[in-house]
Amino acid sequence: MMGHSHAMTGAIAWLALAPALASLPMVTESTRFIETGIMANALTPVELIAGALVCAGAAMLPDLDHPSATIAHTFGPITWALAKMVSWVGGGHRGMTHSLAFAVALGFGAHWLAATYPIGRDIMVVLLIGLALRAIGVGIPGNKAGSAMINIGLTAGIFAVFLSLHVGYAWLGMAVGVGCLVHVLGDCMTERGCPVLWPLAYKFMLPWKIGIKTGKTFEQKILAPILSVAIIGLLFWRLAPV
Repeated sequence: MMGHSHAMTGAIAWLALAPALASLPMVTESTRFIETGIMANALTPVELIAGALVCAGAAMLPDLDHPSATIAHTFGPITWALAKMVSWVGGGHRGMTHSLAFAVALGFGAHWLAATYPIGRDIMVVLLIGLALRAIGVGIPGNKAGSAMINIGLTAGIFAVFLSLHVGYAWLGMAVGVGCLVHVLGDCMTERGCPVLWPLAYKFMLPWKIGIKTGKTFEQKILAPILSVAIIGLLFWRLAPV
């Protein structure tokens, strides 16, 4: 799948699953009180939106094994160099990073950052917001440097808003894990499949063998609009007054 498809499916997964996940101790901060002063395990509307952005960005992370992918050009030479390193370590595209083990490891790693290392947590959140924006097409066509600068500016602005609204990130690990897993499942729908049980080399496709061809007409003209409508619908549903 292309970057925008992965990012949108990540956002959809979070918007669909977040209310159920909010009951888990590792997703919400048990000491947080809502305005009434009653303890509650629930994500605020801002956290729901922040989580959708983060999960969308995390749905791009498995493609860090591909130096030519969208993710590799998000922040210019920084993300390109990171992609080259991950590609070398993971054995090329659709290797280690396209597996259940990778999704679980990054999920727990992000949860640890959120709980123990605020600076590392903030760096990860900023990176994932930037990845989400880049994936949905924020930037200047044909201008990598200009696109990177625009992305950096918007990412900084969004993160500043989250800071001003005191967004909590106890849910970060779950959002990252879900995003990575959604990417793997999405690529299992394509004709190449994924090594879900890496280090086993066998590549899995979903049982019905959809065999979507990456970047072709179905993905760009049919799937992308469907995913866009799904995101808008889920946002209205989740944020509508009760």
